[in-house]
Amino acid sequence: MRTAAALAVASFLPISSPAAADSKSAVPMVLPIDAAVAALESADESRTGYSRTVFKHWTAGDNPTDGCNTRKEVLIAEAIIAPEVGPRCSITGGAWFSYYDEVTVDGAGGLDIDHMVPLAEAWDSGASAWTAARREAYANDQGQASSLVAVTARTNRSKSDHDPAEWLPPTPGALCRYGAEWTATKLRWNLTRCS
Repeated sequence: MRTAAALAVASFLPISSPAAADSKSAVPMVLPIDAAVAALESADESRTGYSRTVFKHWTAGDNPTDGCNTRKEVLIAEAIIAPEVGPRCSITGGAWFSYYDEVTVDGAGGLDIDHMVPLAEAWDSGASAWTAARREAYANDQGQASSLVAVTARTNRSKSDHDPAEWLPPTPGALCRYGAEWTATKLRWNLTRCS
């Protein structure tokens, strides 16, 4: 119910084509939020066989030559004050804004990189049928900025593997954005919603 109310406030949702989720050149399309939610297929969910290890994540990132893994590339991209990037992609300094709880964080140590749709939820809603390569692409997806989000460790751990029926950002101002980004990620990767 809270999710529906949050989604109803947003009017349009930019998403990349679900068929082109692995493509770096995907052209985003814009859908009204009600059309985006309606486009999600319904299916029964099952966590049978899930293990976080089936999603190889924090690989070499979008630029395998920069020495930074996906996690660090996201941190660099989302910094509101750029950190210093040293040898072997060591990150010092910098600041980030965690929109889930509207907290500014100095230094990357207090941040987690959140999978907008958690790996377990992705598994439940279709990723269990994917190849290992597609699961790796999903876990390291930087093709849409909202797929991986730098947030406070506290809020990411509070969210855990919950869907919006079980967890929403604690800050009311984050609800619309969160609902829209959740829906966009589900559509982009052709994931289902619980029936």
